[in-house]
Amino acid sequence: MGTLFLVSTPIGNLEDITRRAERVLGEVDRVLAEDTRRTGMLLKHLGIRRPLVSVHEHNEASRVDSVLGWLEAGEDLALVSDAGTPLLSDPGGRLVPAVVEAGHRVEPVPGPSAVLAALVGSGLPADRFTFLGFAPRKGPERADFVRTLLDAEDTTILYESPERLTALLETLCAEGQEDRPVCVARELTKVHETFRRGTLGEALAYYRENPPLGEVTVVVGAAPSRAGGGDVDRQAVQALARSLLEQGESPSRAAREVSKRLGVAKNMAYEVIQGMTQGETA
Repeated sequence: MGTLFLVSTPIGNLEDITRRAERVLGEVDRVLAEDTRRTGMLLKHLGIRRPLVSVHEHNEASRVDSVLGWLEAGEDLALVSDAGTPLLSDPGGRLVPAVVEAGHRVEPVPGPSAVLAALVGSGLPADRFTFLGFAPRKGPERADFVRTLLDAEDTTILYESPERLTALLETLCAEGQEDRPVCVARELTKVHETFRRGTLGEALAYYRENPPLGEVTVVVGAAPSRAGGGDVDRQAVQALARSLLEQGESPSRAAREVSKRLGVAKNMAYEVIQGMTQGETA
């Protein structure tokens, strides 16, 4: 049986290709590519000629059977995205689980990642972080996304289009987050790479006057510390939580609402709610 390699490719600077990635791309039987034209240019640069098969968000599900058949026949395959590490807001989310379930070997070939490059270059804490992918454009999904970002207790990384960056910054500042730290990383590893570090308010003022171009990755600092643990009125938390649960709210949504209304950390609110629900079922 064959192996599916998940190969990370440069996000801009072609010198970032690893020796292992180059070797694997030159040895596999086929390369599964999000954009065959773009990957074809990379392979040409590396002096590699391999059959290319398109695997993108619109045809990924229909490619699963073919991929499983090739692996069953003993072929080795490489999955690549347009740039960076596959599956991080790129195709592969359906294909890889199917390959794993079928019992085939899946082998990552680590390398470039816009998520990690932006994080370590941001100057913000990197020991714990959350990656949210692309910000939804509108509707309840966007509202939930913004609330998750506002409540985040760790450094948070997200992708946003340059055309919508200012709107996102405006939304966050409208929630009273002007002083929250942020780093906007643009055109990572490319000639015009920039890191703009400061507060959300400062970033908004800058990008209103200087609309960004190119690919953007946003790193937002953790939510401001809520009320100190020892000073929290746990009875107030329990009372509000009980009321919300009785109204049919799930524990996670109740915790979010308690955090918002009482100004306590969301994880603390959830721990209290969890203790209440466990006590009721014991």
